[in-house]
Amino acid sequence: MSVIRIRAGNGGTETRARRIDVRLKDHEYAVHVGSGARRLLPAVLDELGVGRVAMVSSAREPELPDPGVPFTVVPALDGERHKTLASVETYCRAFVEAGLTRSDAVIACGGGTTTDTVGLAAALYHRGIKVVHLPTTLLAQVDASVGGKTAVNLPEGKNLVGAYWQPSAVLCDTDYLHTLPRRELLSGYGEIARCAFIGAGDLRGLDLTEQIVASITLKASVVARDERDQGPRHILNYGHTLGHAIERATDYAWRHGEAVAVGTVFAGLLAGRLGRIDAHRVSEHREMVESFGLPTWLPSGVPVTTLVELMRRDKKKGPDTDPTLTFVLDGPAGVELVPRVHEHMVSSVLADMPAGPAPASD
Repeated sequence: MSVIRIRAGNGGTETRARRIDVRLKDHEYAVHVGSGARRLLPAVLDELGVGRVAMVSSAREPELPDPGVPFTVVPALDGERHKTLASVETYCRAFVEAGLTRSDAVIACGGGTTTDTVGLAAALYHRGIKVVHLPTTLLAQVDASVGGKTAVNLPEGKNLVGAYWQPSAVLCDTDYLHTLPRRELLSGYGEIARCAFIGAGDLRGLDLTEQIVASITLKASVVARDERDQGPRHILNYGHTLGHAIERATDYAWRHGEAVAVGTVFAGLLAGRLGRIDAHRVSEHREMVESFGLPTWLPSGVPVTTLVELMRRDKKKGPDTDPTLTFVLDGPAGVELVPRVHEHMVSSVLADMPAGPAPASD
């Protein structure tokens, strides 16, 4: 990891940004984190040899950086309800209208749903076009924009249609976070909290930029070892199996990070019930999540049977006739994939958890 200097225009103020390199077998790219990081966009595009870009962004986003090449702004279809194949088609048709070729690029400026959906559109358009992510939410900066997983939802479940398509660069400008609503920040902290149990350690004593850098550094190291979920990358799903079920069960009234936070507490409880960790370690899960101001309870009005059924649709699930589920759980050897956890055990742990409303909006 290195530090680079950014100068904004003639006579502009100089800014420092942290650089994390993601090194894969057939691809390498840099993630830049810091105030003003988006001003690196022209240099990044010049290095990539890009002649034209489509910048997908919501009108609510802060002012877009000048990419330094001809560009078209495409309105982002933001939020989980627009994370669909229909949105992917809309973006691809906009790319056609913008005249993009395989030598051009797409810029995804927005939250996690934007980077996911635009990333998938980039993977499919002309069988693959460069994409640069400018994540504008904490959740997108610490997780969604890095690692190359792109996906959209189906009515039956979350992220069921997708592709692996690595970005060509990621610019995490922390200035974007200054105007985020509190609940949107909390959603990002859900991913930071679960990092404590998958190798990042306790990040609570760090400032926000350092928390982002630590989270990305961990993810980059895991993805470098396992780009396509064949082994170690499973640890990044910690808390996500129940988290995705909560999102779907509440029709996405619960934010992703909120749901993952609850999933993290559940992962600790389940690991304890299975005898994989002791009571102190179980308590650490709840304490970590609570310390960030995140929920530790299940959504009220959602039956346990509904959550179990949604978890059965998880991508790691076996045949329908198999009454077991697979989870990423803590244990004596660290976090690992644990198959064949019987549904009765899962239901019992869920039934013992309290229920309550989603965190209040600002």
